[in-house]
Amino acid sequence: MSKSEKISNSVIRRLPRYYRFLGELLAEGKSKISSRELAERMNVTASQIRQDLNCFGGFGQQGYGYNVSELKTEIGTILGVDKQHGAVLIGAGNLGKALASHLDYENYGCRLCGIFDADTAAVGVKLGELTVSPMDDIDEFCRENHPVIAILCIPKEAAPDVCRRLAALGVKAFWNFSYYDVSLEGLDNVKIENVHLGDSLMALCYGLNNEED
Repeated sequence: MSKSEKISNSVIRRLPRYYRFLGELLAEGKSKISSRELAERMNVTASQIRQDLNCFGGFGQQGYGYNVSELKTEIGTILGVDKQHGAVLIGAGNLGKALASHLDYENYGCRLCGIFDADTAAVGVKLGELTVSPMDDIDEFCRENHPVIAILCIPKEAAPDVCRRLAALGVKAFWNFSYYDVSLEGLDNVKIENVHLGDSLMALCYGLNNEED
């Protein structure tokens, strides 16, 4: 959607939260909800919800609210969860194993199609429905299967070279857990999500450290 390029990053980052809460409402058997009720549930303002959704045309009806199923479907389409983008996981250490085995990728718009590791001890290990392949095979795999997402669970020293290698093979998006802030200059079409789990934990500790007595 070309229009999404003009939408602020803060709005885009709230969309997955809307999608998740709407899924919970559906599981509870809720068929419609007002912006006020949704706002109370999500701990945001009703005005914020209306403003966010209006960025994409608006989906509610005055006096009725939102159809939960339809809104979830619309937000899912905006997020691209219906696309099933091909993804490869690079690094089959402890974190890589957890991400390979316990994340339901299909619910988030991805299809994990390959796992790779440079460590020969990891090669041949079965994780979920996939078997870890040697990193030496990644070029041929990408040319044959055309994954567009790479999940990086590798040492930070290896991240820059691996990213450039994969970008040259057609990978367009990186979910990066390498504790290295990937930034591929000159590749404007590449999307990068740098994830630092420690940052989130420290933010939590800050809250504890600055509690009012």
